[in-house]
Amino acid sequence: MSQASMPPNVVLSVRHLTVSLPPKMERAHAVHDISFDLNAGEILCIIGESGSGKSVTANAIMGLLAPSIKVTGGQILFKDMDILSTPEEKIRPLRGQAVSIIFQDPLSALNPLMTIGDQIAEVMEAHGVGSPETRAAKVLELLEEVGLPDPKLLRMQYPFRLSGGQRQRVMIAMALALDPDVLIADEPTTALDVTTQAQILELIRKIQKRKNMSVMFITHDFGVVAEIADRVVVMEKGILVEQGGADEVLTRPSHPYTQRLVAAVPRMRSDDRSAVEEAPVVLQVENLEKEYRTSGTFFAKGRTVKAVNDVSFAIHKGQTLGVVGESGSGKSSLGRVLLKLLEPDAGRILFDGRDIANMPEESFRLLRPYIQMIFQDPFASLNPRHTIGRILTVGPVAHGLALHEAKTKAFRLLKLVGLDEAAYDRFPHEFSGGQRQRIGIARALMFDPVLLVADEAVSALDVSIQAQILELLARVQKEMKVAMIFITHDLRVASQICDNVIVMYKGSVVEHGPPAKIFRAPEHEYTRRLVSAIPGADWEPAARVAGA
Repeated sequence: MSQASMPPNVVLSVRHLTVSLPPKMERAHAVHDISFDLNAGEILCIIGESGSGKSVTANAIMGLLAPSIKVTGGQILFKDMDILSTPEEKIRPLRGQAVSIIFQDPLSALNPLMTIGDQIAEVMEAHGVGSPETRAAKVLELLEEVGLPDPKLLRMQYPFRLSGGQRQRVMIAMALALDPDVLIADEPTTALDVTTQAQILELIRKIQKRKNMSVMFITHDFGVVAEIADRVVVMEKGILVEQGGADEVLTRPSHPYTQRLVAAVPRMRSDDRSAVEEAPVVLQVENLEKEYRTSGTFFAKGRTVKAVNDVSFAIHKGQTLGVVGESGSGKSSLGRVLLKLLEPDAGRILFDGRDIANMPEESFRLLRPYIQMIFQDPFASLNPRHTIGRILTVGPVAHGLALHEAKTKAFRLLKLVGLDEAAYDRFPHEFSGGQRQRIGIARALMFDPVLLVADEAVSALDVSIQAQILELLARVQKEMKVAMIFITHDLRVASQICDNVIVMYKGSVVEHGPPAKIFRAPEHEYTRRLVSAIPGADWEPAARVAGA
């Protein structure tokens, strides 16, 4: 291959890259004939849905492709050197030093048996950088640079002792340890709360400006793109369909796929859904309390945490109540208490007029079918060894419904959630994430529930699939008049689907009301902080696309 040359301002150039998938896959290529440049000192966002080839492109640049996936064409040029044709022994020193990566899930990327300090120092040691003393000093400097508290103490901690946001900061520190020219960030904020996400985005932007580093930021969130991108590359099913300046792509998208993605981004509603206050109350919660207690040891005192602190609210038939807040705010604990997966310490839970808070399990078992849950991870919550038909019918049959009646009902509900009857005999692994979530919704509806509890039910989905599931939930609710508690950290989603919202902070409800009031004119300081942290909050996608 002839020696390639690059324009002086280009740090990394991907040219006609093709990565082939193994035979008998749904398509031949993970990415096909894609070309783009990363300029010096810019943030380039690569956006697309799951399966678009974003992460495969990043892994090809880093030399981290799985053995079954092969680069079958093109070049990846770094400072006029083709990474793909250069021998491995010459490329290895560049990893981390020239090009570094931040992974999506920091807990699985960090070694659970090594302290944070040792893991950051190991990066430098592997490249023969510095002495033990200078590496130790650099570790403290990096931990301080990424905004972690008390670096001297934190460097001695293990990953499991850190929060998700702190672990992501450690990953950034590791990626910066060798002062790379290019930083690849692969969905680094996807699993984080809105305020933590805002902090990580601000940190990456600040470090990028100070070091004049080039950043390739992979995401499926257009809000993140609006917040930090200089330029944007849009990918669909392995094809690069559009690229350009961030403002151009965000406000005047030219490709139909980009237009669909932008249109699917949930935006803050300026009005509220029509009230259903006249409908009967399905669930009334009064002064609910739940504490977590850890027993003390010889070295440390026990702790008591108020996960749910004096929470009260009511939800009517056909109404959706949103529960929003950061991790640790108590929203998921509240959901588990309402489902009787955790016993409350005090308070009342009136379901259909009966207090289920301290009801014996054998008595509550008769009511359990009428309170159903839609889980965050539809794959983990579906038994991989069972067909969809068995997953849908086993519960109702166990509660006395005849098998032929359960099967008829399953077919009806599969149609309701947008799947055909053939899904009945297939297994969970044969479906996409969005389809599995539809199956999870159908399973919850098999019992004709009065109340649905959806715990982060769309947070793991791409924006277009998310929009479809939200529309489905709204349609199901309208048809079946089911009440729903929707637990989420995404304020835009809560604004779209909820009639009322409660904002939780450290176990307590700090604000309660219709979403337009809560999010457009928040009264509590914590709610104001949440709203201001929404990525791309000033960007109104639908209005801009309409004017395109």
